[in-house]
Amino acid sequence: MVSTMQPARADTLASFLQDLSPSDLAPGADGFGPVRDDIKVAAVRRGGDTIAWAFLTSDFVGTTGYSGKPIHVVAAIDNDAVLTGVKLVKHSEPIVLIGIPNSKMVKLTEGYAGLDLKAEAAAGGDAHDLDIISGATVTIMVIDDSLVRGGIKVARALGLGGLAPQQAAGPKREIDMTRDRVADWATLSGDGSVRRLTLDIGQINAAFEATGDARAIKRPETGDPGDTFIDMHLALVSVPSIGRSLLGEAEYANLVNWLEPGEQAILVLGRGAYSFKGSGYVRGGIFDRIQLIQGDRSVRFFDRQQRRLGALATPDSPSFVELDLFKIPADAEFDPAAPFRLQLLAQRAVGAVEKTFLTFDLGYSLPEHYLVPVSAPAVLDSAADEAAAKAALWQRIWKDRTVEIGILVGMLLLLTGVFFFQFQATVRPAAFMRFRMIFLAFSLVFLGWYTNAQLSVVNLMALAGSLRSGFTWDAFLMDPLVFIQWFAIAAALLFWGRGAYCGWLCPFGALQELTNRISRRLFRIPQWTLPWGLHERLWPVKYMIFLGLFGLSMVSVPMAETYAEIEPFKTAIILKFVRDWPFVVFAVALLVAGLFVERFYCRYLCPLGAALAIPARIRMFDWLRRYKECGSPCQTCGNECPVQAIHPTGEINPNECVNCLHCQVLYQSEEKCPVVMRVLKRRAKVGEANLQAKLGPPPADHPNATGKTAS
Repeated sequence: MVSTMQPARADTLASFLQDLSPSDLAPGADGFGPVRDDIKVAAVRRGGDTIAWAFLTSDFVGTTGYSGKPIHVVAAIDNDAVLTGVKLVKHSEPIVLIGIPNSKMVKLTEGYAGLDLKAEAAAGGDAHDLDIISGATVTIMVIDDSLVRGGIKVARALGLGGLAPQQAAGPKREIDMTRDRVADWATLSGDGSVRRLTLDIGQINAAFEATGDARAIKRPETGDPGDTFIDMHLALVSVPSIGRSLLGEAEYANLVNWLEPGEQAILVLGRGAYSFKGSGYVRGGIFDRIQLIQGDRSVRFFDRQQRRLGALATPDSPSFVELDLFKIPADAEFDPAAPFRLQLLAQRAVGAVEKTFLTFDLGYSLPEHYLVPVSAPAVLDSAADEAAAKAALWQRIWKDRTVEIGILVGMLLLLTGVFFFQFQATVRPAAFMRFRMIFLAFSLVFLGWYTNAQLSVVNLMALAGSLRSGFTWDAFLMDPLVFIQWFAIAAALLFWGRGAYCGWLCPFGALQELTNRISRRLFRIPQWTLPWGLHERLWPVKYMIFLGLFGLSMVSVPMAETYAEIEPFKTAIILKFVRDWPFVVFAVALLVAGLFVERFYCRYLCPLGAALAIPARIRMFDWLRRYKECGSPCQTCGNECPVQAIHPTGEINPNECVNCLHCQVLYQSEEKCPVVMRVLKRRAKVGEANLQAKLGPPPADHPNATGKTAS
């Protein structure tokens, strides 16, 4: 059974082998050897003899999936370079949670047992048929790629099946950045600067017929056999001469500004009935129909790594429907001087939701006249190199998310202004309520459903684990929106307590309040006010939940994160309710409870709120204004507080207050606050007396006149 929620365990081959039986990886095996120091493999033994070698795919190749986290697969390879067993041991793929049984993923992964890596090495990884689960295309492609390329890498390192480490064919070369001669399309396509893959309708139909899949054969592409299915062109436009020729000076300058040091870019052009982009990048931000492969490395492109090109600068070029630039990140270890290929995934629907797939390669090798011998590199400290690579990675992520970061910073500045000038902000109740509802809606949609920047008690457990094992900033800087929010919360705790986040920025808190308001407005849902004694005794529940989770994380982080599902954030915010039904029922039940008891979950169950309330006790200021009459005798604020955070004696409990500022609206209300109403009444009387003094006594026949009336 594979857990889709296991997080911060030591993801090493040794840790995963503890949960596996040797016979899972090789028939008849009865033991594992220790993990080797030189190569991260472990012997799989039978009767003391080594019959295979176990390895973790993520130790040898990149295995990042849709979730942005590695997909860990343990496999074993025998002396003939054949996979003897495969186990999917850990992943965080949300796609698997939206109706695709985990057993189906496990079965497909285990089906790679028997794969001959010698044949794969000879065929460039294309000797087998790629089996795709509809709805999990990218996930399966990652698993397939990691097993094939990772297995070949292990086989070469161990010399299995006659495979040997690849040697450089000649002296190492690099791009000649001084060469910037502009050429026309005919020249570029003639010398190999632009490479082409063309498939017509007849060829694609024949290819699917060759698979023997009757379902695919029954649904051929329509059109004349000679019509173009796809005409795809590829060029490495980070090479100055190629880039200037195809893009023009202005667009090439934009490209140079877009690329960071160590990054490269390709231009992909397409026309015909089939799109190389598809729609996967719209749904999940990833282009699932193409991937770049070079040796044992592959690169998949996300929407933030893509830019559209309006037109080519070469006047003699054909017209294309799709013109797209793709950035190859520095951490991909891509060598522009070495050959690579762009793999196209061609799909065909064989049912209502099922599809079958074929792959086609567009090979690319940079022409020799763009290359020069590389100078001998300076010897650098490996630790410094690793630190620099990590820093470059998170800096690239921050740059890619500049727009989202700017919006979040704007939200934080606006909220800070409201808190600093809360008396002025709450002077108009109707306008303030509209502002609050709009802000909450934006927190829900932008921070929650769009950017998935919902904070969680899991973040705190990860921080505690990092402090125990050796703290580094790199892991926390990988998610800029989460990092900025935690930094802002740390400052806000000193000024306003936990309410700055819980009452304004928490997407699930916003969802609760918005659904409560809508239901009250549209359906007249009655609001239940719990007796103060019961309400007060339910407060500690969330603290007990937090302390239980935190204590459990000291023993087992995976177990603690499993029980942290008491937070409905993953279901309601991250996965938008597209999940297995028990999780959805739990989240919906909490929201239903919140229709009758506003912010029910925030009040009594939220471990994150409890975790924030504990350090909030050190806040330095008390911003909420109160009268001496508040609580004795006046109970207006206490009765109207949305979360019952005001004691009957009038004190505001900072641990429970969500800083909604409703009490500050009431503080200056001319219709509800007795103190304000009394002051206004006194002023009215003083004004009337002054008016009478100016006008003099009333006429003798006026009803208010004193003394004898006229006859």
